[in-house]
Amino acid sequence: MPRRATKIVATLGPASNTPAMLEAMITAGVNVVRLNFSHGKAQDHIDLAALVREAAVKAGREVAIMADLQGPKIRVGKFADGKVQLVPGEKFELDASRTELGDIKGVGLDYKELPRDVKAGDVLLLNDGLIVLTVDRVIGEAVHTTVKLGGELSNNKGINKQGGGLTAPALTAKDMEDIKTAMSFQADYVAVSFPKNATDMEMARQLCNVAAAQYKHKPGLIAKIERAEAIPNLAEILRVSDGIMVARGDLAVEVGNAAVPALQKRMIKMARAQDKVVITATQMMESMILNPVPTRAEVSDVANAVLDGTDAVMLSAETAAGKFPLETIVEMANICLEAEKAEYKEIDADFTGKQFARIDQSIAMGALFTASHLGAKAIVAMTDSGSTALWMSRHDIRVPIYALTPRVSTQRKMTLFRNVRPLLMDTSADRDTALNQAERHLLDRKIVQSGDVYAITCGEPMGAPGGTNMLKICMVP
Repeated sequence: MPRRATKIVATLGPASNTPAMLEAMITAGVNVVRLNFSHGKAQDHIDLAALVREAAVKAGREVAIMADLQGPKIRVGKFADGKVQLVPGEKFELDASRTELGDIKGVGLDYKELPRDVKAGDVLLLNDGLIVLTVDRVIGEAVHTTVKLGGELSNNKGINKQGGGLTAPALTAKDMEDIKTAMSFQADYVAVSFPKNATDMEMARQLCNVAAAQYKHKPGLIAKIERAEAIPNLAEILRVSDGIMVARGDLAVEVGNAAVPALQKRMIKMARAQDKVVITATQMMESMILNPVPTRAEVSDVANAVLDGTDAVMLSAETAAGKFPLETIVEMANICLEAEKAEYKEIDADFTGKQFARIDQSIAMGALFTASHLGAKAIVAMTDSGSTALWMSRHDIRVPIYALTPRVSTQRKMTLFRNVRPLLMDTSADRDTALNQAERHLLDRKIVQSGDVYAITCGEPMGAPGGTNMLKICMVP
């Protein structure tokens, strides 16, 4: 299988939760699996995580598990008939105090704070923006609206406010319990839904660290950027997160579809500049839920995310509930490979005017620069925490990066880094022995052969976190 730099995140569900399908998906190229905590019970996720670990062993590949928290339920209640058909110009009432089932005149709310978050003139978008309501007035717990764009509204559909401004906290009581569940199987990443600012992410970090302490585990935190309020706070959210997800569904509803492509490019650029990872998500191969081939527009969408420099592209319903989960992964992997063949810019430009205050970061950049100019076959980063490999992966380079680590948790976390192939290797305390082991590792996997040049970084003393202080250029005898 050709080596692919961009990683694939696949959501698991009824279409993909059997041992045979999981193994096939990992073999076909899935790097990270997403467990969606909006569905299922705690035990379902625990069982599925165990199946993923078993399937990864059988496939001979390590994958990361990402636990995606549900976040606040900003939704309408239920209808007596399961759904209603809203007509433009008609009145419709959203009532937080309503206990009876909804009808054509109105419905109750799962989100009880809505009457305090809106005022006359506000625009509400329901069911991913397919239904548009204009707020006429708010009386007590009831929001009186006029239907601007009608259609079918069914049970528990989501509510967004145009331009943002809903006060729902990012972390709910359910999320806090789900964090404990995710830490019980040491999820490698936790994705936080609807964060508005750095404080939301810091709170999530604290909860994760407390829940994971007994397992001596620290997950990576991914902020899902899906609220309008998160955009001006992007720099501070990035600072306290390990990465972001460009969650284009809810974000598009709040800021408008037309604004999202430029925002996507800006977010990917900002994440890479801050040495963070970035996942591009939502409807990437949507038509493949029902069809065995993607549309041309979907192919372009995935390819453009790759060209923008995203670490990973994500599949949601396509692999969770679609008819062709395996075919979707194969198609997505091929699109990524083709896009990666595009012309890369000269790496020298990345270092113009740059200053590196840290020794380990300078060594990482030196490895990239030297390997690029020498036409090296590989760059090898011997890393305990994964930081050196992360810094290297923020720059476009045709030379593949192999990260050797003694820690399984670090190996799994690095599966999300663009252009990084993480491998497990027990590193010796003796530097020369460790370097020989590393070369043996490369030869055994046919990554290098006699006469090939490769660059290797490590730290002395060996195994000390943050201690990368050596770059060596080697030729295989």
